[in-house]
Amino acid sequence: MSKNVEEFEGWLRTAFVEMNTELENRYFAQDARENVVGIADPIKHQIRDEGHQYVVRLLAEGNTDEGFDHAFNLLGDLGLYMASLRRHELTNPAKEEKSPFPEASALGMQIAASVGMVPRFSTAHLATHNQAINGRQKSFTSLNDEYLFLDYNTRGIFAFMRASDALTRILPIGISHPVALTLLNDAANALRDVIKYNDCLFDELDTDRFFFSVRPYYKPYRVGRHEYRGANAGDFSGINEIDMLLGLCNANDPYYSQLLVDKMLFMPPADQASLRDCMRRRSLLSQFLDVAEESAKEPWFIENASAFLKVCKLHGATAAQHHDRLVTRFIEKPSKALPAEKLTQVTASGPPLEVLLRSLEVLRDMRLAVKRDDIRTSYNDIEKLKRYIGEK
Repeated sequence: MSKNVEEFEGWLRTAFVEMNTELENRYFAQDARENVVGIADPIKHQIRDEGHQYVVRLLAEGNTDEGFDHAFNLLGDLGLYMASLRRHELTNPAKEEKSPFPEASALGMQIAASVGMVPRFSTAHLATHNQAINGRQKSFTSLNDEYLFLDYNTRGIFAFMRASDALTRILPIGISHPVALTLLNDAANALRDVIKYNDCLFDELDTDRFFFSVRPYYKPYRVGRHEYRGANAGDFSGINEIDMLLGLCNANDPYYSQLLVDKMLFMPPADQASLRDCMRRRSLLSQFLDVAEESAKEPWFIENASAFLKVCKLHGATAAQHHDRLVTRFIEKPSKALPAEKLTQVTASGPPLEVLLRSLEVLRDMRLAVKRDDIRTSYNDIEKLKRYIGEK
């Protein structure tokens, strides 16, 4: 890590956090908590100006060729700074044709091109690749609710990754292998952990603090002339690998393939490669149905297919939990209390709120294998497999 990178990160872990926290507390003390314009402007300008000094030095230094970890880490650091500028309305893509911060944009695009990602921070920067120093990871603020959100999200992501890894390891040994049952049970246990961690998050996270003080840092912003959507908790390959390995979603489905394309460059390169590899694999559901006629009465088939269906059910449960509890409570309900003119600035992922909610509902129903006539789901194939083993 160069001296310039080290000093920038040191600022991000200290003064940057302190200033954002002070601003959040001032916003939150108002009756109209969504209002940030004209509030404590000297603090906002201090964030802008201090960060700019580091950015200018880093841009002049250029790519020091210290490897992916350093470039990836710097991309995240720069992204946190730019996201803070967006949160405090020092930039707003709805009011601009290009970013008002050309040096930060130039640095972001240079790094992003070298690592193969979008030029903004991604979920991985605050979750799976967020190094803690003396027990504290990087964050925007020191608010307890932000730490809760980051920590439980990270636990959930790693649990999804464990489930994906277990399912992937079935592919080379085959669905009839005795150890396949062990791996299916491992995947089920990992998904139970996802549900457990989400329950903890839902029970402990304050709705208003999340909506008004945490989520606004995930809004879209411009880098150069292009607007990039906000980081999303689903921007890692593991959850989509589970979708496709189970056969609940398919890469050749127009809706789902668009989702994969949209999120691919928000993932670290290793995740991108893993997801591409998974897209060419035959799902476990298809493999069970391929041999169902001749193997339905075999003990291995009954036992392994039953365990497989349990994994499918648990994966669907995580999707329903996320949509019906997190999205409804922490996004949809508080949004209804906002003035109409503020709604266009609510969603972190880009589209208007009603479009986002419909999209999330479709994805939930795919993962639940719900019977629907308007979208493609695996309902019929799941029901067919259930009948082979006598499960209702």
